[in-house]
Amino acid sequence: MREPEFDQAVKEFLSSVSAVAKAVFGIAENKILERLIEPDRVIQFRVTWVDDAGRVQINRAWRVQFNAALGPYKGGLRFHPTVNLSILKFLGFEQIFKNALTGLPLGGAKGGSDFDPKGKSDGEVMRFCQAFMQGLFRYIGSDRDVPAGDIGVGGREIGYLLGEYKRLADLHDSGVLTGKGLGWGGSEIRTEATGYGLLYFVSEMLDLKGKRILISGSGNVAQYAAEKAIQMGAKVLTMSDSDGYIFDPDGIGKEELEFIKVLKNERRGRLSEYVSLDSKAKYVKGKKPWGEKADIALPCATQNEIDLPDAKLLVKNGVKLVAEGANMPCTLEAVDYFIKKGVLFAPAKAANAGGVAVSGLEMSQNSERSHWTREQVDADLKKIMKHIHAQCVEYGRDKNGKINYVKGANLAAFARVSKAMLAQGLT
Repeated sequence: MREPEFDQAVKEFLSSVSAVAKAVFGIAENKILERLIEPDRVIQFRVTWVDDAGRVQINRAWRVQFNAALGPYKGGLRFHPTVNLSILKFLGFEQIFKNALTGLPLGGAKGGSDFDPKGKSDGEVMRFCQAFMQGLFRYIGSDRDVPAGDIGVGGREIGYLLGEYKRLADLHDSGVLTGKGLGWGGSEIRTEATGYGLLYFVSEMLDLKGKRILISGSGNVAQYAAEKAIQMGAKVLTMSDSDGYIFDPDGIGKEELEFIKVLKNERRGRLSEYVSLDSKAKYVKGKKPWGEKADIALPCATQNEIDLPDAKLLVKNGVKLVAEGANMPCTLEAVDYFIKKGVLFAPAKAANAGGVAVSGLEMSQNSERSHWTREQVDADLKKIMKHIHAQCVEYGRDKNGKINYVKGANLAAFARVSKAMLAQGLT
């Protein structure tokens, strides 16, 4: 079976590390690369549940436990009709290195189902989550594998999953899942973490004040990336959804962003409504925002949303920096073009690591039975993103002083994971 998303992720990684792997003693002999690209295990199971009409429904589900050299498996659960094994293997593989860059003791994993929570009642979502956990609970735990949320899995779903885990395991292991509500083991800043972390990373690359930014997407990552960009003095020109994008020449302000949050999070509406709020704004149906002139592009929607023609358009329109807020939103051809043209490019494994970083901090809080303040978590998140940037610079700077962030992120993460694998023998 073809696995295009997974193959793309592996190819990108190997392009950076293959030469180094051959030169470092023990890596080739112990087949570190071969072991890294093969998951420790793939758990596949059927999820059978009953809808509100009393009809039996069946979905497929997986958990890909990729590598635990640095700590328990850690990675989100995605509920979306496009979910398949290739996508989960790609996400799990990337998660190994993203988690390694944070400096926290976390392995890499990913899981999910082709279930679509959109349009489902709370009761249907609850029954699905309960049935899903019945297939998964034997394989997870705070010292074994700690899932979190991802697309289609928010606070509601995490609550239902934890409730069923407690019932099945007869154990209140609050650290078994992250992304929990603040009143029952969750962490401050977790909702904002990926978007905030993205901007903390970008601000290490370039001064954001006065910069024009194109953002794709209008979900969690895009919303909080926009929020932090506005706080840092940048002008956010665009956001998008699956129908098209909005362009606001004056910049999306705090009030407009709150309108978008209510529109998308509560009303489940479409961004086309934004033009009723601002007469200067325009809505472009059926297109992506990459044709607008700007300084920075932050793709925060989905994988492979920027292809080679999009990359050429962005460069033509003056974009000097692209940072991935979504997971692998740029094709390999697009990434190569950005690097060739001297565009600063931050890969997802570095730039969007803020989410898993705060998930790791949530695990720490659960372990010590405490709750940290918003200021403390935010300070730790900034510190982690600054550390990730420093690693990318250290490992990615060439003899002429130019920084290849893709190479830097891959080599820094590989150095940490490979050392652990070598030290632990043939596990």
